[in-house]
Amino acid sequence: MRQISSLLQGLARSLSVGRERRGDGGEGKAAAPAVLRTSGTVWGEGSETFAAVCSRRGEKGTNQDCSIVWEEDTIFCGIFDGHGPWGHYVAKAVRDSLPASLLCHWQEALALASLIDGGEKKLSDCRFDLWEQSYAAACAAVDEELRRSRRLDAVHSGCTALSVVKQGDLMVVANVGDSRAVLATASDDGAALAAVQLTVDFKPNLPQEKERIRRCNGQVYCHADEPGLHRVWGPGRDSPGLAMSRAFGDYSVKDYGVISAPEVTQRRITSRDQFVILATDGVWDVLSNEEAVQIVAGTPEREKAAKRLVECAVRAWRRRRRGIAVDDCSAICLFFHSPPS
Repeated sequence: MRQISSLLQGLARSLSVGRERRGDGGEGKAAAPAVLRTSGTVWGEGSETFAAVCSRRGEKGTNQDCSIVWEEDTIFCGIFDGHGPWGHYVAKAVRDSLPASLLCHWQEALALASLIDGGEKKLSDCRFDLWEQSYAAACAAVDEELRRSRRLDAVHSGCTALSVVKQGDLMVVANVGDSRAVLATASDDGAALAAVQLTVDFKPNLPQEKERIRRCNGQVYCHADEPGLHRVWGPGRDSPGLAMSRAFGDYSVKDYGVISAPEVTQRRITSRDQFVILATDGVWDVLSNEEAVQIVAGTPEREKAAKRLVECAVRAWRRRRRGIAVDDCSAICLFFHSPPS
């Protein structure tokens, strides 16, 4: 449990006085403990982990994507995609609030589990359960904080949130919305990399999502001029037309089945697992999981992996979706092992 103690102390310290370094030309290097809230890189101090981050504004106005990477023994990565007139503010508010709220609820869950189980071995056995509980409570608290905020109008604006926590060989993934995490893992003979999707894109037309929305008197359908694009609508009205079924904010449809509850899963990282990609839907709308993995794996300098992935996504938008405004595109590439010498 030494890593857990390090997480609590390091994250609390970095959230209050954390070191942040911006990279020149979209690239940078930060020493641990480090908090990165812009495009750049974070190197794991005394570990093999390495993260590259890149975000690029699309053609719809302000870049509503943002991200955070925190590293010290344990690594936390989060990527957030805003929507609506205040979406960029909502995304930044969630980015700034979620890690601290997660820390608070993790401390509470850890203390309670210690009292009940009374043994460090048992605590390590239920580590994922504690993370799952902590994420659920943190997301609910952040969403309620947004609802009560007088600084932000999140009635018709919101954001998605995808994050991972990596402690040793345990990686916990929490997803609210339609951003996606994809793992690159080697085949048995090591000759090829396979793409493994770790999250569900929470779109309104997913059967379980649609059922919940309809039980709450919401509607799910496509407009005639947007075939295949399902949106959430309020009962008897042609608004707000939300393109995902889970989000922070968006209080105009929270009574109609849109929720901020995360799906939380775990993965034990092995020597075969090479890296994980966290990216907003602007990337996945035009690139397949396999294409993204090959782009990252084929980038000689890891520092440029996220930047190259985003650049490829922008080019794919212009090639495959001509006449449609390019969406904001953002990605975090988290590498688990040192590159072969």
